[in-house]
Amino acid sequence: MARFIIAASKGTDDPTMATLPFIAAKAAKEQGHEVILWLQGEAVVLARKGVIDAVQGVGLPPLKDIASAVQAAGVPIWVCSACAVARQIKETDLIAGAIIKGMPDYVAKVAESDRSLSF
Repeated sequence: MARFIIAASKGTDDPTMATLPFIAAKAAKEQGHEVILWLQGEAVVLARKGVIDAVQGVGLPPLKDIASAVQAAGVPIWVCSACAVARQIKETDLIAGAIIKGMPDYVAKVAESDRSLSF
């Protein structure tokens, strides 16, 4: 089993690229790996309740379906604190399984991880 941190930077501005990190997190978890999904930049809007319901990438399943599977599998969703502040997102705005974390948390987890993927 490997430890993955998967970073996402695209949100509703690019539905296809917004969906891919969730697909990767789901696949890695299904393969038995430890996974954390890190949302930064525009991707933090995906952690706001209701936003993922309308995201559909080209030729991909609806993000809400993939995100539900990621949440059900217990994958932690870390939301960049500075990015959340810039978009006026608070802890109470977040979907289940999401938590606001700082860059030091992300860097420490990257250092501990076996693999880091970025989208």
